[in-house]
Amino acid sequence: MKVLVTGGAGFIGSAVVRLLVGEEKVDVVNVDALTYAGNLDSVAAVSDRPGYKFVHANICDAQAMADIFAAAQPDAVMHLAAESHVDRSIDGPAAFIATNVVGTYTMLEAARAYWQALPGARKDAFRFHHISTDEVYGSLGDEGLFTETTSYAPNSPYSASKAGSDHLVRAWHHTYGMPVVTTNCSNNYGPYHFPEKLIPLTILNCLDGKPLPVYGTGANVRDWLFVEDHARALWTVVKTGRLGEVYNVGGEAERKNIDVVGAICDLVDELAPGAKPSRELITFVTDRPGHDARYAMDISKIGRELNWRPRESFETGLRKTVEWYLANRPWWTKIRSGAYGGQRLGLSTRKTA
Repeated sequence: MKVLVTGGAGFIGSAVVRLLVGEEKVDVVNVDALTYAGNLDSVAAVSDRPGYKFVHANICDAQAMADIFAAAQPDAVMHLAAESHVDRSIDGPAAFIATNVVGTYTMLEAARAYWQALPGARKDAFRFHHISTDEVYGSLGDEGLFTETTSYAPNSPYSASKAGSDHLVRAWHHTYGMPVVTTNCSNNYGPYHFPEKLIPLTILNCLDGKPLPVYGTGANVRDWLFVEDHARALWTVVKTGRLGEVYNVGGEAERKNIDVVGAICDLVDELAPGAKPSRELITFVTDRPGHDARYAMDISKIGRELNWRPRESFETGLRKTVEWYLANRPWWTKIRSGAYGGQRLGLSTRKTA
C-alpha cells in the first residue's frame, strides 16, 4: 500500500509518517511546502527507509499536485497540510484561507481526477482522508461534548478556514462520489511540536527561566490528545472508516490551561530542576481575542465502530513529552534560534466602526 501524506513534515503529519513507515511498513510519499513549521528533522528517523519519499511542493499548486498523483500512484491520501495556529490566523488570516480552503480544494480536484481514472478494484479501494479540528464546532459551556453532528460555529479565522475545508470534502463526496472520510481532533501534544503552542512553549520557557504566559485567567479548557495516539486513530480510520463519515478523535483529558501549565512546571522541576520553582514564572497576560471557553470531544463513535481508544493518559503523555524535549535539545534549539523565538502572537484586536 502507498499513502500520500500532505503536511508530513509538520507536527501531526510527521507522527503519521513515522508510524506508517516505521511501524506499519507502508510506503509513504510525504508532500510538504516546508513553511515555518515544517521540519524534515521530524521525519529523520525514517527518511532513509526504502518505502519513504519526500516531495517539496505546495498543495495550492494544481499542476504539482497532478504530477505527484501521476508519479506516486497512491492508494490513499491523508490530507494534513494546513496552517494551524489560531494566534497566527488572527495576525494574518490570508495564509489560512489560501492553504486550508484553496489548498484543500486543489487537493480534492487532483485526487478526483486521479481516482476517476483508476481501474475498478483500485478505484473502489481508494480513500481520501481529511484531517480537521474540534475548533470548527465553536465553544462549549461548562457541560456537554462535541459530537459528529454538532453544528459548526467557528470563532477564529483558523477554525473558519478549517470549517470551509470540511464542507468542501463533504460536498465532493455527495456531489462527485469521492470516497472520503473526515476526522476532527482535539488539541494534540507530544514530541516534535513546534514551540509556538502552549505545551512546548511552556516546557522551553521553564527550561530557559522565562515567563510562562497564560491567557486571561487560565480557565479555558481543552481536551488533550497525545499525538502518537492520534496518528494511530488516523490510520485506523483510513483502513476501516466508513465512507462519507466523520469521526471525532480526542484524548478524554480535559484540563484548564492553568492546570496544564502547572503540571508542566512540576514535571520540569522534577526532571530538570532550576534555581527556583517554575510555578513562580507563571505570568497572566491579555487574553486572546475571541478565545473559546471550552472544547471537549465525544469519542464514542470511533470507539464503537473502529475499536480505537487513546493509549496514553494526560499524565503519562505529558511526562513522555517533557522527557522528549529534555532529550532532544538540538531539535528545538535550531527552531528557537531561527523560525520562532517564543514571542507573543495574535495580539490583533477587534476593530470597531
